[in-house]
Amino acid sequence: MQTLFSTQGLHPRNRFQLWRETLLEYGVAIEWQRLNDAPFEARIEAGRIGPLQLKRIFQGGIRGEAMPGLMRRLGNDGNLSVVLKLSGTMTSLQDERCAVQGAGDILVLDHRPGILAAAQPGASLSLELPRERLERVLGPARLYTALTAGADLASSSLTMTYFRDLISVGGQLTPDAAERMSAIGVDLIVASLAERLAQEVPRSVHGTVTVQRAKAYVEAHLGDPALDPPRVAAAMGVSLRRLQELFHERGRHISDYIWHRRLEAAAARLADPGCAHLPIGLVAYGCGFLTQAHFSRRFKARFGSPPGEYRQMCLSAAR
Repeated sequence: MQTLFSTQGLHPRNRFQLWRETLLEYGVAIEWQRLNDAPFEARIEAGRIGPLQLKRIFQGGIRGEAMPGLMRRLGNDGNLSVVLKLSGTMTSLQDERCAVQGAGDILVLDHRPGILAAAQPGASLSLELPRERLERVLGPARLYTALTAGADLASSSLTMTYFRDLISVGGQLTPDAAERMSAIGVDLIVASLAERLAQEVPRSVHGTVTVQRAKAYVEAHLGDPALDPPRVAAAMGVSLRRLQELFHERGRHISDYIWHRRLEAAAARLADPGCAHLPIGLVAYGCGFLTQAHFSRRFKARFGSPPGEYRQMCLSAAR
């Protein structure tokens, strides 16, 4: 792998800032802070094997928080980050799940708000995988973000060994072989996560189907301002209390889900050049908001900027 950055030879005063800037340049949408006053040391290496772009990162004690503004600017929504912990320990927090990863552990992080912290120096191997590739097999990413596939799992141990060996021989592979070998690596990651998910307490199949039907109903009626939890429950043929229980078991409230989808749909339309001619009020009404003021308030709370500024930023970036 090629060294992209190293603190060796740099003045101690500049090391941390240059390290942060380098990570940002390579698409890591996290705001970092130091956790101690010890001289900061770090190294970033990168390599490519077939379609896989790998980053190996060594760093001192740090704390990082994924920032919505940075994530929007870097546009990584189509990917999920997979982290293979090589040494040291790291604490991750995302989707109300907190876990500690040690050497040999594997975890997935989404490009949404979350926190990482490593009190002591450590190293990680990270790669970006298409969201669709994992979700097609494992389901929605929220089921396994920050869920540790531990080194004690046979599949995790095999995955770590495979990637270490793959990196060591990657430069000797033909393009066709590199593509095949990288596909095997991705399959091993998926297998590790699947084995970890199998340890979770299974949920009612009927309840899962009901939730999926409810989500489809919400999607089809987002523009109707009369859409609310009682209406969704009636359409599903269950009580409102039962529907709320099913959503709560999966980590959110039905009302929050409705507003989340309305805001996501509105954000997509504001970022779409084909909808640039639509007034913001019309976008709001088309996504089920009764007033533009209500829409603007919720939109800013969710995305960090008013609808007009968000549209301008997205359309400028697309030019």
